[in-house]
Amino acid sequence: MSPKRGDRAAPPPGEGEWDVRFATGEAAKGWEQLSAQAPGNTCAAWVLMRTDPVPVTRTERHHRLKGELAHGTHRGVAMDRWQIEVTAGGRIWYLVDTERRTVWIDYASTSHPKATDR
Repeated sequence: MSPKRGDRAAPPPGEGEWDVRFATGEAAKGWEQLSAQAPGNTCAAWVLMRTDPVPVTRTERHHRLKGELAHGTHRGVAMDRWQIEVTAGGRIWYLVDTERRTVWIDYASTSHPKATDR
């Protein structure tokens, strides 16, 4: 059964870990495509979101988005948006709900997001 909006992206979080869930059905589908195309990199991205979604040391492959993309809303709550570059074109964008220690994946795709081409 394919994941859908609201589903967890993996097993429940362990002690001190963050819950990783899909904010949209499209993100869940994109996750499946990324997992098929780059399983190792997608797994590494999941580990980052699960253990260190807001890293102190940012890299070109894992950083907070800028400008109007730096924030998003999920269930009426504004949150910071981060990006992990999974492949040369593939990206995961996620919102960080610090109050609930939940990461909401709101974009996942094997293609480079057009919104950043401005």
